[in-house]
Amino acid sequence: MSQKTDQWWERKLGIETSLAVDRFIDDSCNPYEPTDYCILERLAESGYITADSHILDYGCGLGRSLFFMAARTGCKATGIDYDPQLIRMAECNLSRAKLPAERKAGIRFVCADARTYKVQEENCFYFFNPFSDEILRVVLEQIKRSYYEDPRRMYLFFYYPFDSGVVSAMADSGLRFAEEIDCMDLYELFDSRERILVFEAG
Repeated sequence: MSQKTDQWWERKLGIETSLAVDRFIDDSCNPYEPTDYCILERLAESGYITADSHILDYGCGLGRSLFFMAARTGCKATGIDYDPQLIRMAECNLSRAKLPAERKAGIRFVCADARTYKVQEENCFYFFNPFSDEILRVVLEQIKRSYYEDPRRMYLFFYYPFDSGVVSAMADSGLRFAEEIDCMDLYELFDSRERILVFEAG
């Protein structure tokens, strides 16, 4: 694990995202589980997300990945979640986050169904197994539609992917596999799913 613990980052960012949230409102959506900060550090260090990026986190929960990426890279950040209570908690985190005013202004949270959310200026997309493969396929179509309407460099990041989700992304002719970011060394126990798969739209 990173020498900087989750608690260290929570204090530095002024947020609370490690809370146990016992909510499961839809069988098609997975329960809240934040990405470890050491994984987010590895993603930030990859260079794909910059100050010119706008990242969209599907199933953002309490907003951890967005606060971290905004703090580390200066990117804009949008989080969507199906659960209104999680969005309210994320907005509370935003109100007290220890970030410069201009970076806080670039973060927003939306309570929405991922299948109907219209991708706007976002060009980086983060997935930590937020929902079923059926919903994922619809979301990928929404992302590609945005690309065709406004061609731009777009990256999709799949952390700790299930095999079925990998198959869906690999088989999609509108996506190109770019890289695998290995994260297995961050943990003591070997787990081949500790990786981030990077795809590029187009």
